[in-house]
Amino acid sequence: MKPPPFEYFAPTTLDDALDYMADYGDEAKPLAGGQSLIPTMNFRLAQPEVLVDLNGLAELAYIRPAAGGGVSIGAMTRQRSVERSPLVAEQAPLIHETMPYIAHPQIRNRGTFGGNLAHTDPASELPAVATALNARFRAQSRSGQRWLTADEFFVDLFTTALEPEELLVEIVIPPLPAQTGYAFREISRRHGDYALVGVAATVTLDNNGRCEAARLVYLSVGDKPVEAVQATAALIGQKLTAEAIDDAAEIAAAQDIDPPGDIHASVTYRRHLAKVLAKQVLAKATARAKQE
Repeated sequence: MKPPPFEYFAPTTLDDALDYMADYGDEAKPLAGGQSLIPTMNFRLAQPEVLVDLNGLAELAYIRPAAGGGVSIGAMTRQRSVERSPLVAEQAPLIHETMPYIAHPQIRNRGTFGGNLAHTDPASELPAVATALNARFRAQSRSGQRWLTADEFFVDLFTTALEPEELLVEIVIPPLPAQTGYAFREISRRHGDYALVGVAATVTLDNNGRCEAARLVYLSVGDKPVEAVQATAALIGQKLTAEAIDDAAEIAAAQDIDPPGDIHASVTYRRHLAKVLAKQVLAKATARAKQE
């Protein structure tokens, strides 16, 4: 199928792009990598009247150190560049570990870091990882800019807090605290397929080797990234033994998530995967935290 007719603009500066977004509002849709938008347009699941092509905005394609530590990533940075960046590997190793799980190299060559996050597919890896890492998002419009936390940014199924005239222009990943480990795992039928369940974890240990902080964030179990807050609360102050991790994984699977059942996996199977993966990532994150 082919998309319905639309008006097309290809600005070469951010100011021009923001002008188009302001002028057309709800009628406009920004085009980043197009790996999700174009197929949905071809199937007429999305029918924007105006496309604002952001691929000419070289000013939004960068990876650089963030003020105060961590890394800043421009929204139009290709996923493949993020995957291969030594700075990302050093400052945001959880993102570096996650990138190869995203689709296939051909998709990552074209897909953008910001476009993936702004699309907010509940089966996508990056929204869950960004939530686990307490990422910050800079939204900009013709009238100004504002910063959003990950919890504020991801609202619902394919829905973010961006206003119609706003663009996501930058994502800042803060540095991991001292003695913090991380891990990501997912299960899919084939490599590159959408995950049946995936989970990202961070674990911070205190000087006595007890859990000081932890985050466990799932994908493919709800309409947006789902944080297992009850599971991680049970870990705080504890020595992260195999038994403690097993108990937390059970809480996550039974109480923190309410996964859907579909032709790919039943509710029961998704809960089973959620428990197994939680045990794996918490154990790996803990082991890494002990090495810090």
